[in-house]
Amino acid sequence: MLPASPVPPLRLTERRNPRTATIDLAAPLEIVDLINAEDRTVADTVATQREQIARAIELTEEAFRAGGHLFYVGAGTSGRLGVLDASECPPTFGTEPEMVQGIIAGGFEALVRSREGAEDRSDDGADAMAARDVGARDFVLGIAASGTTPYVHGALACAAQRGARTGILACSPPPDEILQLVDVAIVPLTGAEVVTGSTRMKAGTATKLVLNTITTGAMIRLGKTYGNLMVDLRAMSAKLVDRGERILMEVCGMTRHDARTLIDAAGGSVKTAIVMRKLGVSRGDAEAKLDAAGGVIRRVVNEPPPPVE
Repeated sequence: MLPASPVPPLRLTERRNPRTATIDLAAPLEIVDLINAEDRTVADTVATQREQIARAIELTEEAFRAGGHLFYVGAGTSGRLGVLDASECPPTFGTEPEMVQGIIAGGFEALVRSREGAEDRSDDGADAMAARDVGARDFVLGIAASGTTPYVHGALACAAQRGARTGILACSPPPDEILQLVDVAIVPLTGAEVVTGSTRMKAGTATKLVLNTITTGAMIRLGKTYGNLMVDLRAMSAKLVDRGERILMEVCGMTRHDARTLIDAAGGSVKTAIVMRKLGVSRGDAEAKLDAAGGVIRRVVNEPPPPVE
């Protein structure tokens, strides 16, 4: 008779929440209050990881400035959140789609139809790294609410072997071998979920907050904002065209017609248009000055944007 397999320790995200043990008898308003009470703990939990998140921003900026990429790797909800954050970077910051990439176990079909078994194949995670030629210029962030997803572990091990910098984002303590492997571990312990094991809830919310902060922080460091104005947006809709024109009107004191004309002259770049106007230079000179300043407008024009009224 074969010996019994050891029972793995209960993941923090799989524990039962005593505060919601009778939620099946709750009225709709009581359900809202119970869920909201749990959600209010998430932001403070994420704040306990402030230094680790800041390190992830540094690693992401270093990757971008070296011509590398940020790769998110996850399964299920974690993978979907990575793909979501990656897909929002081009319209928000004017980046190329390849700059931030979300990789989900089971492929893009798993975005809309659950393929939970895909998370158990560590070799698939490694294959995903090799397929994208991950290397020394890249930063790979594994996302695993439980901290134990084999697909994510396989991806991180392969990425590290290929010379990439790596990190783990988990809401339950990852195993020691992963902590020893990665360059940064972000572990907001969100605790037991409202519905046991449903990590699309508090763990998912914490994950979204962390990913928002990493990409936004890295993009700010790259000069994608002027103050808190989104100056490197890609005008792919009427709303974003309007936003770009309004930014130029506010920053440079121009009419909408003149703003539109200047943006056209700047090749559609609000950032370049601001430098052209502020310094009275050509598009080529403005682009050269921005390149020399690491893309940061304030280092070129040496003045802040107008104050918030």
